Amino acid sequence: MDVKDQELLTRLLATFKVEAREHIEAMSTGLVELEKASAPERQKEIIETVFREAHSLKGAARAVNLTKVETVCQSLESVFSKLTSGALTLSPELFDSLHQIISNAAAEASVDQSRLSAPAERTGVPPQSPTSQPSLQPPLLPGSVPLVTPTAVQISAPDERSALPDTVRVSSSKLGSLLRQAEELISTKTTSAHRVAQLKEVAAALTRWDKEWNKARPHVRAAQRLMEGGGAAHRNAPSSGQVNVRGMDSILAFLDWNAKALQSMRSQLASVTNDLETDYRSLERKANDLLEDAKRVSMVPFSVLLGVFPKLVRDLCRDCGKDADLTIEGGDIEADRRILEEMKDPLIHLIRNCIDHGIELPQERARAGKPPRANISVTICPRSSDKVEIAVSDDGAGINTTKVAEAAIKLGLVSREDAANMDQREVVSLAFQSGLSTSPIITEVSGRGLGLAIVREKAERMSGTAVAESRPGAGTTFRLLLPLTLATFRGVVVRVHERLFVLPTMYVQRVLRIGWDNIKTVENRETVQVSGRVLSLVRLREVLELAAAGSPPEPKGKLALLILVWAGQELALQVDEILNDQEVLVKGLGKQLRRVRNVAGATILGSGKVVPVVNVADIFQSAVNARVITQSAKGEEQPKSILVAEDSITARTLLKSILESAGYHVKTAVDGAQAFAELGSEKFDLVVSDVEMPRMNGFDLTAKIRGDRNLSGLPVVLVTALESRQDREWGLDVGANAYIVKSSFEQSNLLDVVGRLI
Repeated sequence: MDVKDQELLTRLLATFKVEAREHIEAMSTGLVELEKASAPERQKEIIETVFREAHSLKGAARAVNLTKVETVCQSLESVFSKLTSGALTLSPELFDSLHQIISNAAAEASVDQSRLSAPAERTGVPPQSPTSQPSLQPPLLPGSVPLVTPTAVQISAPDERSALPDTVRVSSSKLGSLLRQAEELISTKTTSAHRVAQLKEVAAALTRWDKEWNKARPHVRAAQRLMEGGGAAHRNAPSSGQVNVRGMDSILAFLDWNAKALQSMRSQLASVTNDLETDYRSLERKANDLLEDAKRVSMVPFSVLLGVFPKLVRDLCRDCGKDADLTIEGGDIEADRRILEEMKDPLIHLIRNCIDHGIELPQERARAGKPPRANISVTICPRSSDKVEIAVSDDGAGINTTKVAEAAIKLGLVSREDAANMDQREVVSLAFQSGLSTSPIITEVSGRGLGLAIVREKAERMSGTAVAESRPGAGTTFRLLLPLTLATFRGVVVRVHERLFVLPTMYVQRVLRIGWDNIKTVENRETVQVSGRVLSLVRLREVLELAAAGSPPEPKGKLALLILVWAGQELALQVDEILNDQEVLVKGLGKQLRRVRNVAGATILGSGKVVPVVNVADIFQSAVNARVITQSAKGEEQPKSILVAEDSITARTLLKSILESAGYHVKTAVDGAQAFAELGSEKFDLVVSDVEMPRMNGFDLTAKIRGDRNLSGLPVVLVTALESRQDREWGLDVGANAYIVKSSFEQSNLLDVVGRLI
């Protein structure tokens, strides 16, 4: 394949990926709707729509010689043809197979271009022989319709959390407006060249003035000496007679020329200044218009983000044994694609939360007088010219505020007395705290109390807010208020030593100056009292490790403080000086510095100075770490002791190695019976157990632990290959605290769960 053909193939493939994603999302959404539809007319309409999408995808795949995708589409067409003619009937098994096949098509559609040959003969290169493709011999599904199964294709479905497409489709009107704005800059460029020429003329006039002054300078000095009675002129200066006659004539001529030259330069400078002011206003307007148009080009509808959600809800409901409809409103509202990318995971967390914790099982809903099928809605609504609200709601049982309060008390977030004085709204807001979960069991996808904390963190990082509203027995609504675009923000410029830094104003609650005597020490931590609240005091110079702490300020001196708010927490940040606030544009630090602790990026001030932008989240984390270090310095604790029950020597050795490397004392047992005997003779802080073991399995071991008065509070983590919903529910029933499936096992996953439980 020559270079031109390869370039053409690359362009075709890039276009195909965008088109394929749209076809696949349309088919996936159509199948979800088809599964819900009951009216034959509506079913026929949806089948026809999905049929056309499969046909269009097949044609696009043929253009880039993706024969696997083409083969899958042919199988789909056969199925939909049978459905249309009535030769095949809809069934849950058929829907599962179709969803999996579409996922396989999505994976093949994103194949790397290096695996492709040139497209068909229209490109001028012989097409790849069909015999070069792997043999596909699909089995038959109900109705004897040939389908390509996941085993035959041997590729995994794409991750639903993958980023948004690298390319976006832009309307011609948006591009036209952007082009016009760019064309207007041509005149600005020409005008700028003219202004440069004008300034060069002024500079040349100053050069001429300097030359004339150098000619007259000796005569002026000689005349000055004569007038001061300084005697004979300098030996290098003209004689007195010359000064009196020729010198005075030169001086007078220069003064006359000088007055005219200065007047001319003054006029030129005034004209250039006025012109530059006009140019600045014009350039400011054009730059703002161009920026706004560029923002609009980078904006995409929320539907691009929400396209995978119907299938996500379907899959989660099937996994949890629940049933729910998803309603999406406002999907055509557009926002900066960077905001959509950042908010995809938080919205998935909220949807998962609605299904895992919000809606009830069908039989529970029936007992409560609710329809067996729950309703989950995602509503996007503009709140101002630059703000949008995303509301994720369910009609489930609502948030159990009693459980939330108890979990918060257990984590030490609030005291029991404070919790008793909180209203419902305040208790509900505690659900956003990291680590807080009301789930009685931890699995690899839920129960760690991180989901809602991530939601709030992401929203606040986007200069937004996240709140929750709950009605007992009626459901829960999570509201995210976000900006529509990301470009510039206002920042507070501060000085530490001789260096400048910028803190985003969105995190600055207030600024103030306090006396040294207002600082108090509580549990080895400096604190200040602001508006009746005691806040931790953090010194920016120490966090950034700019220099040693040095000597404290004089008692009568004033300290400059910024009260920062992040993720519902507050602290007082001390700096040397607070200078001003201004609009700034944050820039990344480049691929060489992808992650610099405490630094979010950099910006350029009006003076041209490059200044770091402080990462407020890291500042708070640094404050937490400092507190942990202070507390741990009070005395070294003995390592926690863990018992591992696992019949496989390989898995047993792996678990022991992981836990010991994290600093735990580990003892092992080959089955549940030996493990329970060990628990009777030695004290342990936690048990990690397999489920399928001889003599006594993990479920029975957990049940015996819960039934023993001396062991009933011992945390138990089940690590097993059993991943069905029934097995997880069984683990919950017998009293396990965590349930980790081996197929999705990760070292950090295990350590995170163990760390939370002990």
